[in-house]
Amino acid sequence: MEIPVSGFMYSSGSLDSNGEHTHQLYLTSWNRQPVHVHEFSGVTSVNVGHRHDYVGTTEPAPSGVEHTHEYMTITSVDAGHRHEIRGITGPGVRIPGGGHFHYFEGVTSVNGDTPHRHAYRGNTEGAIDV
Repeated sequence: MEIPVSGFMYSSGSLDSNGEHTHQLYLTSWNRQPVHVHEFSGVTSVNVGHRHDYVGTTEPAPSGVEHTHEYMTITSVDAGHRHEIRGITGPGVRIPGGGHFHYFEGVTSVNGDTPHRHAYRGNTEGAIDV
């Protein structure tokens, strides 16, 4: 089964961990339906006397079908360090009147003078279903 996909690719000029030239691929449609993203933000749990803010945008996913989104961001610098947040959202939750959002949760990467991680959870901003 073939699924028509459209998008564009660009080179950031960066190299991967093996020193290879890389490109980013951005999908604009999947099976002739547009893709969409969600913004997300929040505050981590308090650990070792501090917490971190975070904000980001999910990876694109197809509209109009059941789906999840991958996400990744870096927290604010607090107590002299920051953490990576990475995961996959839950499935879409319908919003009355149209649209949907996704729940997400997890733990950050380990960092800090006293190595630790933080918990986080929340939901994405809503998106209009096409």
